[in-house]
Amino acid sequence: MNRYAGWMLATALVLPAVGAAQINTLPSQPHLLVKGQAYRTVDPDRFIVDLKVSNTNLQPDLARTFVEERARVVLDGLQRNRVLKDSLYASALSIAPQSRYEAGKSVFEGTRVERKIRGTFTSLKDVRAFLGGLEANEHVQVLSMQTAYADAAALRADLKREAATQSRESAQGLAAAYGVRLGGIYSISDVAPNFAYGVEAGTWSAPAAPKPGSVVSPPSPPAPPPPPAPSAGAQGIGESLLTGTITYTENIYAVFLIAQ
Repeated sequence: MNRYAGWMLATALVLPAVGAAQINTLPSQPHLLVKGQAYRTVDPDRFIVDLKVSNTNLQPDLARTFVEERARVVLDGLQRNRVLKDSLYASALSIAPQSRYEAGKSVFEGTRVERKIRGTFTSLKDVRAFLGGLEANEHVQVLSMQTAYADAAALRADLKREAATQSRESAQGLAAAYGVRLGGIYSISDVAPNFAYGVEAGTWSAPAAPKPGSVVSPPSPPAPPPPPAPSAGAQGIGESLLTGTITYTENIYAVFLIAQ
């Protein structure tokens, strides 16, 4: 009974892996493999600041009190400069012994207490105001600032739909060019299938110059257009140049069967 149950469990564990491998393979019958790509460049509207407050002292309670007081000052500064309330994060106190090596020996320096803080702003102006009033030193440090886009999930969904539409139009165009008729769709995925065209996921390169008898490479997606030129009325450095931009790209790989 135990042996039978073990065999069933092993089979259940193996089948998902086999299924996942089959999803990313190509059919044996004639088919068209196309790639659709859509991208969008946006200005970030979320600015995430990470900070660390720390102190080392021979008396752990003094180190803890110091960190808690400095953390409260940092949190007050974040709230004063319109940080998103639901984005505020303050970690629990991290307490550990601190040592240094001197003459090949470990010398105890005290107890180190740390606390990490994170806040998200909706404008670069508020970030500047917060950083301008922050007293950064060896105990209060800015670890990083990251940018994000609030509607990234919805944007990615739109890009996937655009990429899927492009892949379908590419397949129809190729079929018409070769005088064949499309059958059903075999698979559609955002991960490139495992195939022998010399292409990997997300790295479809432009086709090389054709050689007699060579295999025709799948068409690569169109190159992105150049960024728009600044308008004549624009003055100074645009805000997007100061904050940078974020480019989201979605790829769709579709395999269409060719009707016999």
